[in-house]
Amino acid sequence: MRKKILFPAVDLKDGQCVRLKLGEMSEATVYNADPAAQAKAFEDEGFEWLHVVDLNGAFAGTSINGTAVEAILGATKNPVQLGGGIRSLEQIEAWLEKGLARVILGTVAVRDPALVREACQKFSDKIAVGIDARGGKVAVEGWAETSDLSAVELARRFEGAGVAAIIYTDIDRDGVLTGINWDATIALADAVSIPVIASGGLASMADIERITRPDAAKLEGAISGRALYDGRIDPREALKVLREVRT
Repeated sequence: MRKKILFPAVDLKDGQCVRLKLGEMSEATVYNADPAAQAKAFEDEGFEWLHVVDLNGAFAGTSINGTAVEAILGATKNPVQLGGGIRSLEQIEAWLEKGLARVILGTVAVRDPALVREACQKFSDKIAVGIDARGGKVAVEGWAETSDLSAVELARRFEGAGVAAIIYTDIDRDGVLTGINWDATIALADAVSIPVIASGGLASMADIERITRPDAAKLEGAISGRALYDGRIDPREALKVLREVRT
């Protein structure tokens, strides 16, 4: 079975670590005014990766919380993947040079798939594609717009391109602790050869244990935000469950 990774999420809004509800910027809860300290806390708890999103950047189409991201990179030794407003080769290269392990491309994957392929060729194993779906259709521009593309259609565009991972988020479940949409997530993982990371709604240890089932073997792992911040998931217990299924 594929090694499972639990990615703690640091979502950045106005320089602070927040969580949104259903992707609405007006529904933001501040969990830590110091994102770098939060990143270090996650490392100290035993997490091996960090998932960071520049929420302001996703809407603006360019990096907005760059200072906070750089502080995070300076605070943790863990590899960091970043999404939100990164839409050019120049931006990708600049962030990778600053120490990011992965750049996540979302809106540009819909608008300019050729750029994603070019980035994968230039920056091997450093590019992930973020597929955020509402009602099964891919949303873009910080989830403000919904396209006509299905998640599977978009994912299949990048077969063989060298994408390191697909991060699949069900927007209708994001930040509301109703559990990951396992049916859609596993269906996507089964439809492509690219590793898939589950996101949106992870609520409890039941979701952690769900990742370890045989039908989820192709998943690289899952992202957790609110459930970690609210204490619904104990980091040590969750990481222990995932370690036990590694081969």
